[in-house]
Amino acid sequence: MNNQGSLSLNTYNKLIELLKSNNIEYLEYRHEPVRTSEEAVKTRPGISLSQGAKALIVKIYPSKTFVMLVVPGDKRFDSVLVKKLLNITELRFATEEEVIKITDGVLPGGVPPFGNLFNIPVYVDPLLLENEKIAFNAGDKGISIIMSPKDWERVVNPKIEKIC
Repeated sequence: MNNQGSLSLNTYNKLIELLKSNNIEYLEYRHEPVRTSEEAVKTRPGISLSQGAKALIVKIYPSKTFVMLVVPGDKRFDSVLVKKLLNITELRFATEEEVIKITDGVLPGGVPPFGNLFNIPVYVDPLLLENEKIAFNAGDKGISIIMSPKDWERVVNPKIEKIC
């Protein structure tokens, strides 16, 4: 487990470097480890569930590749919309092992919504971008970042599509 912890800090360090190199203002909170959006909102002062950026890695078929879907913490993605958008027949959540491999050791629940750090495409629902601030785990389930969705969009360059 220690090995995975140090690997997830590698993702945290890459994320912080990306934010700093793009002159992005952000707040960082250290808290008890959380896995769900509902748990996370209790640790983030002044942040609502809908401001949480839930990053979900899914495997799509028939290509058997991975994409990241980012939705507000109080929403779920709509698989029918995603299948139609991506012109695919099937999708499933990445397994814990797949998530760890794709993200260099980040455990599910700690994945930041930065698919560009992991070389996978990112699709975001426009509802998330309507917030004044968004919050997410930063490669570690005990570290949250709060920042502007406009800044997030600028550095991630996601495809903005209705997915929930």
